[in-house]
Amino acid sequence: MNPRQSQALYRERIALAVAAIVREPLADHTLHSLAALAHFSPFHFHRVYLSVTGETVAATIRRVRLAQATRQLVRTEPSVTRIGQDAGYDSPQAFSRAFRQFAGASPLAFRQRLQAGPVVSLETLPALHIHALRHVGPPATIAHTQRRLRLLLGQTPVRARLGLAWGDPEQGEDFVYYAGAELATPLPPTPDVQTLSILPGLYAVHTLTGPYTQIGAAISALYATWLPQSGYEPENRPVLEHYLNSPRDTALAALQTRLMIPVRALGALEGAGA
Repeated sequence: MNPRQSQALYRERIALAVAAIVREPLADHTLHSLAALAHFSPFHFHRVYLSVTGETVAATIRRVRLAQATRQLVRTEPSVTRIGQDAGYDSPQAFSRAFRQFAGASPLAFRQRLQAGPVVSLETLPALHIHALRHVGPPATIAHTQRRLRLLLGQTPVRARLGLAWGDPEQGEDFVYYAGAELATPLPPTPDVQTLSILPGLYAVHTLTGPYTQIGAAISALYATWLPQSGYEPENRPVLEHYLNSPRDTALAALQTRLMIPVRALGALEGAGA
């Protein structure tokens, strides 16, 4: 087995443990139970997990629970107190403190911001040719796929760092994600990095300020609150995430991400066929 195959096997086995956490974030996940899922010795599992994911098991569990809370806050119910209890916090104060650290705002302020409705513009983008690495594993480990792409590209000049998503991350197998980069100098495809061509078209664009963990909730809010009243409908191109800065040199609360949903005028397809 060559080094690339060995690394892929490590990632696949650790992904089994992460998937178990995502599937049941409130379960009593122990190092022994997760090590068994990943087929590693419990004595070495945590170091392997940390090396592959870049965080501890406890940090993953905490992050997944709080990410789940952001999705619940998109809706008007349940209450903030109940959401905190569902996330495993014994008191509203403890939940509010942890959530503020995670999302840069209190749960109530986060919910109010979502309910106020996102600021959206419409932009027509040209065709895009993206060097991309397909994500393998649950959505919670997307950051690690982005990190792998940076390592694979090395010192190659990058015009834009992107995420490309097809489907809903809540629907498991129907969700496909690529970490992508628009390069100043094209590179030949490799066994890992391939070239994706995205057709030109119209996008609904919202700029999110805050941690990447808010992206899922922000996109859900766009679909739930903006799209039904907009006069537009989704088109069959990927949702794009354009990362304007980087957590390597920017505070989490100051991260900016352009979220771009491909759209067309409502009923345009029927009109074209008439």
